[in-house]
Amino acid sequence: MGYAIAEAALNAGHHVILISGPVNLSPPPNAKLISVSTSDEMFDAVHQHADQSDICVLCAAVADYKPLQISPVKIKKKASTSSIELLQTHDILGSLGRQSARRFLLVGFAAETNDLEANAMKKLREKNCDIIVANDARIAMESDENELLILFRGGEREKISRAPKANLARELVKIFLNSQQKCLTKKM
Repeated sequence: MGYAIAEAALNAGHHVILISGPVNLSPPPNAKLISVSTSDEMFDAVHQHADQSDICVLCAAVADYKPLQISPVKIKKKASTSSIELLQTHDILGSLGRQSARRFLLVGFAAETNDLEANAMKKLREKNCDIIVANDARIAMESDENELLILFRGGEREKISRAPKANLARELVKIFLNSQQKCLTKKM
């Protein structure tokens, strides 16, 4: 969805910084692409560019955990079981939401497999987002189509019926821009 949103924003005349992990997609032409490989690199890149942005859309499915230790060599099979100790990764969305004087609209995504609206509303509040775009992860991963539930900080909600991701991205860009302009008006 991130690449579709980047493309839609570019087509609407906006400047786009696309911070992306490894994917099998071609980046949209004219987007400033920043390639990252780890959650730490993603955290650093997002924080380096967030304050230069009017709208930050975070929709990458960054892992919540990483191995505590990384082996420099292949770990051979053993007769017994083994375990890997995990360390929590940086909460990129939450760290942006905690910025007290942020000047950008913060949009997060919630890919859920159950209790879509309740889990998305919880994420909206806990991460201090302006908007959460929620979708059923089972639909999103299997298809080029999706359906979305959009929750706003002020309690409004909007549903977009199942459609191709490119169409959804165009609608989302309009919604984000409209919300960003409303936020600016309130701050003036």
